[in-house]
Amino acid sequence: MNLTSIPMLSIVTFLPLFGVFWMMFLRDDESGKRNARWIAFYVTMGTFLLSLYICWGLFDPSSPKFQLVEEVKWFGPVQYKMGVDGISILFVVLTALLMPLCILASWHSIQDRVKEYMIAFLVLETLMIGVFCALDMFLFYLFFEAGLIPMFLIIGIWGGKRRVYASYKFFLYTLLGSVLMLLAMMAMFWHAGTTDIVKLMDVNFPADMQWWLWMAFFASFAVKMPMWPVHTWLPDAHVEAPTAGSVILAGILLKMGGYGFLRFSLPMFPLASQDLAPMVFTLSVIAIIYTSLVALAQEDVKKLIAYSSVAHMGFVTMGIFTATTQGVDGAIFQMLSHGIISGALFLCVGVVYDRMHTREISAYSGLANRMPIYAFCFMVFTMGNVGLPGTSGFVGEFLTLLGAFKVNTWVAFFATIGVILSACYALFLYRRMMFGEMDKPKLMNITDMNMREIAIIAPLVVLTILFGIYPMPVFDITAVSVKNLVTNYEAAIRASTALLAN
Repeated sequence: MNLTSIPMLSIVTFLPLFGVFWMMFLRDDESGKRNARWIAFYVTMGTFLLSLYICWGLFDPSSPKFQLVEEVKWFGPVQYKMGVDGISILFVVLTALLMPLCILASWHSIQDRVKEYMIAFLVLETLMIGVFCALDMFLFYLFFEAGLIPMFLIIGIWGGKRRVYASYKFFLYTLLGSVLMLLAMMAMFWHAGTTDIVKLMDVNFPADMQWWLWMAFFASFAVKMPMWPVHTWLPDAHVEAPTAGSVILAGILLKMGGYGFLRFSLPMFPLASQDLAPMVFTLSVIAIIYTSLVALAQEDVKKLIAYSSVAHMGFVTMGIFTATTQGVDGAIFQMLSHGIISGALFLCVGVVYDRMHTREISAYSGLANRMPIYAFCFMVFTMGNVGLPGTSGFVGEFLTLLGAFKVNTWVAFFATIGVILSACYALFLYRRMMFGEMDKPKLMNITDMNMREIAIIAPLVVLTILFGIYPMPVFDITAVSVKNLVTNYEAAIRASTALLAN
């Protein structure tokens, strides 16, 4: 049987919905809750294993073309078209990796409406994988927007005290930006006569039209990243979301903005990307420095990590719009690395929150005395967050700075200040929580991580160190697609310059 004839991307995308259908028939009692957890875990693990097989068994990293393409006529000009290249395939694997860890992290912490909680996560997984596989513009928009609904419910139902406010703020911010993107997509269809993303990459949109289209897409992707100054929804959403919600928010949903820039802004609007790159550099540098300073002032662990995420996404946008091989490679690696490290940091916060029921930094001190395994894991992720050589955080930051240095040395200089500031807030957090006297009575009986928690966090420790020492498994997959993207971008700029000269 020829495996290439099987719609593997559709299977890996919609497999979680099989678990949703299965859960529909469970009762709302203790046995139903237990079965819902196991079904969600087995289905997400199956999805992860299948994504690994697609990435390292079926995908050919030596080809710049979209692979495993599935194409079916849907309605009107819109088609159901799925495919992956070296830029998108690893985001599919990252999504599938974090989901079973989120299910395990919620095993005991979520006791109310367990079945509905697991269903929300499985639906969210389908929609997130769909974003990275969609090769039709409106199919992409459908997946991109529909992902708001389950995350809105996860924050609004299972979140903290101000969960309703946080969920509405998250929903309205992201929806508002996406309305402009939908208008831009309609304009692109009227101009090009197709919604096929692959064909749209070869369309030469007029220079003045590119500017408006770029701004419309930017409005959506900048909020999703989130970039300064439209980042204020993120700290609120993180603080109120349950642990697993924060992991998915930081690990995957933030990356959709960066992925959108790589899939639409650079290849489709190269002239506008070049003209507006200085604006992006300015916003990125402000995000890196300003949110790092804000992180220093935080008293809530989750808020501190949330602001650090905004700073790290500043490196991503900076790297993407350098439009250099090093910058784009670094941006993709930074997104994948941040997905692992930031997700792991939120999981670590969840470990102590389950024991102490507070996220205030002042409530903790001297944890290394009673929780040495936890202190070690937290240290690895803290060092990764800082960008210490030997961790995956270093590789992405170094390459984005290298790309920025080639384009504008001042941008690289100011961005490097953010690296110093990240060391300040990350080490400040670690010192206050892990060292010092255990002078708080509630901490006297705190226990170290159990086997379930170790099983969740250990793979992320390994990946953080492995990709820091040997990042080639990532670059081997992304290299050809990134080179193709940058080459086409440079060719479009040269062609425009030659046209103007004549």
